[in-house]
Amino acid sequence: MREFVLHINGSHVSVTASPEESLLSVLRDHLKLTGTHYGCGEGQCGACTVLLDGVATRSCLTPVGGVGDTQIVTIEGLEQNGRLSPVQQAFLDEGAFQCGYCTSGMILNAVSLLRKTPHPTDQQIVASMNGNICRCGTYPRIVAAIRRAADGAAQ
Repeated sequence: MREFVLHINGSHVSVTASPEESLLSVLRDHLKLTGTHYGCGEGQCGACTVLLDGVATRSCLTPVGGVGDTQIVTIEGLEQNGRLSPVQQAFLDEGAFQCGYCTSGMILNAVSLLRKTPHPTDQQIVASMNGNICRCGTYPRIVAAIRRAADGAAQ
């Protein structure tokens, strides 16, 4: 066990964990940031997606010992001053979720995409979101939400 100082959602947080423990486990079990979900545990479904220095990353496969000084953003860190981020608002406006289990991972993956490609085509959206699984099948609404956020309609 070691003490780690993580930079999460704009704050420095100390946590004691094994270096091999997954970032997902540390976020949920130690820090009670439960918006990041456990899905498959193999990096295949995207439910555990967080941003590491702005890049969508599967937290179930990321050992906390390898995070270092990385800026970590979870779904809890997207809203600012009581306002949803444009992507969160677009997902709400488009009804892009049903059960909501995959939503945090979808939103964080979309944020990463829009940082790299502010005005993606539908093909780029689909390619980027490939690997984030929605068991409810709301894919058309997810694409519409990302398109809405890219167009600036979600304000």
